[in-house]
Amino acid sequence: MRGVVMHAPGDVRVEQREDPQIIEPTDAIIRLTATCICGSDLWPYRGIEKLEGPHAMGHEYVGVVEQVGEQVKNVKVGDFVVGSFVISDNTCEICQAGFQSKCVHAEFVHATIGTQAEKARIPQADGTLVPTPAQPDPELIPSLLAASDVLGTGWFAAAAAQAGPGKTVAVVGDGAVGLMAILAAKELGAERIIAMSRHADRQALARYYGATDIVEERGDEGVAKIKELSGGLGAHSVIEAVGTQESFMQAVGATRGGGHLGYVGVNYDVTIPGIELFFAGIHTLGGPAPVRRFLPELIQLIWDRKIDPGKVFDLELPLEEAPDGYKAMNERRAVKVLLRP
Repeated sequence: MRGVVMHAPGDVRVEQREDPQIIEPTDAIIRLTATCICGSDLWPYRGIEKLEGPHAMGHEYVGVVEQVGEQVKNVKVGDFVVGSFVISDNTCEICQAGFQSKCVHAEFVHATIGTQAEKARIPQADGTLVPTPAQPDPELIPSLLAASDVLGTGWFAAAAAQAGPGKTVAVVGDGAVGLMAILAAKELGAERIIAMSRHADRQALARYYGATDIVEERGDEGVAKIKELSGGLGAHSVIEAVGTQESFMQAVGATRGGGHLGYVGVNYDVTIPGIELFFAGIHTLGGPAPVRRFLPELIQLIWDRKIDPGKVFDLELPLEEAPDGYKAMNERRAVKVLLRP
């Protein structure tokens, strides 16, 4: 099969890879209908995250089940499925508490599988994959793909930040996850949603998904603007969806005393001064999103056409042109790139 392989920073190739095979009786093999490039894929592309040797890329995926192991019960051959970017059994105590991304069998799809390809082996298929009610209409596929990571991650961030009725929500980050967090905050009933963005095209998407205000300032100026818009108190709910030192501290500073910060931006070399966090007096929750917790609900919302997260994909390419997709996202010419195997 064909698949995307990163050899070094900036060096992405589409190469022949071995077809996946059933290894464990809990595995499933799916033929991928669509996959995509994630903002977190840019960390190794830019050389910030170190990869050893050629690395199969990708962790977002939807497709049709082609084969299942003998212990798989919840999905069957022919099902169209959406899977989380973290493998989970969905039965252990941690999964049952709603944190499938910390499952005792947790395995990051980008680390060991790589779904920017024609096919993929998905371990713990019963706990990781969720079938759609039937074969989806083609126009729903981008939205279902978004549920695999960015929509589920944005939803978790909004839930972690306690977004809801009567709340002012500030979203730090205008990438795909930040935009999906805006969608989630609106669906959860937030009264006011402030998007922090400097890019006109992303500002337009933010407004489409429910942003009521746009703030272009960053750092201390961004914090001051959020406080100005919230009666000097800061936002009730703040979502950090970038993962840099500036964005994280901006998020901490923008959260009012007793407020909630949901952080989902993958970060490297971010140092949080303990004394600042101590005196902030805020609730914090974040990390790798337990997307599997939300998948059934999100799939139904998409199926019923109540939400349209697929608009976050502003560039679609065949799998063979994945290197161009990486370049476009790295240069901020695209928010998120959908790949068709």
